[in-house]
Amino acid sequence: MSRPPLPLTALRTFEVAARLLSFKDAAAELHVTPTAVSHQIQLLERSMGVELFVRGHRKLSLTPAATACLPHIQNGFTSLRSAVEVMQQHRDTGLLSVSAPPSFATRLLMPLTLEFLAAHPDIDLRITTRMREPANIAKPQDETATFQQWAEESDVVIVFGRNGFGDLQVERLLPLSVELVCSPELVAAGGLQEPDDVAKFPWIHDDRGLKYGGSSFWAQWLAQAGVGLDDHGRGPHYTHASVAIDAAARGHGLLVTTACLCQKELTEGLLVSPFRQRVPISNSYFLLHRRTQRAAVDRFREWLKSAMPATKLPAVR
Repeated sequence: MSRPPLPLTALRTFEVAARLLSFKDAAAELHVTPTAVSHQIQLLERSMGVELFVRGHRKLSLTPAATACLPHIQNGFTSLRSAVEVMQQHRDTGLLSVSAPPSFATRLLMPLTLEFLAAHPDIDLRITTRMREPANIAKPQDETATFQQWAEESDVVIVFGRNGFGDLQVERLLPLSVELVCSPELVAAGGLQEPDDVAKFPWIHDDRGLKYGGSSFWAQWLAQAGVGLDDHGRGPHYTHASVAIDAAARGHGLLVTTACLCQKELTEGLLVSPFRQRVPISNSYFLLHRRTQRAAVDRFREWLKSAMPATKLPAVR
C-alpha cells in the first residue's frame, strides 16, 4: 500500500511559522500573505488530525504535538538541502566562477588565463574581484563568515591572509616575501646607499600587511634590515597593491610590497630593488573552495598550483 505524498509546502510553512512564532513574519520570509500561511497551517492540521498552534491574542505558541515534531521536520529540510547541493555538484556545466583580490587578478591571474583557456576550451571561466574591509585595522576581525559566503557564490575563491577559512578546502598557492622597490630615477639621483637612507625619501604604503592580520610591510622590512626607524605611516596609503606599485614606478617614493605582484615592472626596469633584502611574511595567497566533485574546479585548482611556482621572480637588482 503506497503512502500519500508529503505536503511539503504545508510542512515548510509550518517550520517557518513555528520557528518565528508569527504568521505575519512567516509570510514575509516565504514571500506570501499571512492568509496564505494560515491556510497552509489549517490544511496541515486537518491532514494530520492534530492542532499545531495555540492562537492567543497577538500571541502564538506551539502545542505539544508541534513541539515534538518540529526538530524532525527541521532535520528533514536540512537533509533535503544537502541532497540538492550534492546533485548540483554533479551538474558540471563547464561554467567556472573564480573570485580573487583585484591586484592578484590583474597582475598574476589575468596574464595566465589564456594559457588555462587554451588547455581547457570547454570551461567558461568567469573572474570577479573582491576585497574585504576589516572593521578594525589594529585588531583584524574574524572573516570566516565572509569567506564562507564568497565560497557559496563562487566555485573558487582566492584570498590574501593567513586564517579564517573555517571548514573550506584550503590550499596555499605560494609563499610570499616583501622587498623595497622604487623607480630607477630615485636611485640614480643618489642618497640611497644604505638601508638607513630610506628616511631621506617619501614612503608609499601597501596596506595589505596592516589590514589583513599583521604588521605593516614597512615595519617588517625595517626590522629585518636592522634600520632603527619606526613605520611612521606618513605618505600615501593604498589598499590596492597595483595602485601602490604604479605610484612607485612613477617615482612618487619608496614602496615595500610583495615581489610577485611587481615582477613585470622589475623585469622591464620600471622598478628596481636597491637592497638585497627580501623578507618572508606570514600572510600568503590561498585558494579556497567548498567540498565538491566538480571536474572544472579540480582542473583549475591543479593548473593554478602548477602555474604559480612557474612564475619566475626576477633577481634582486
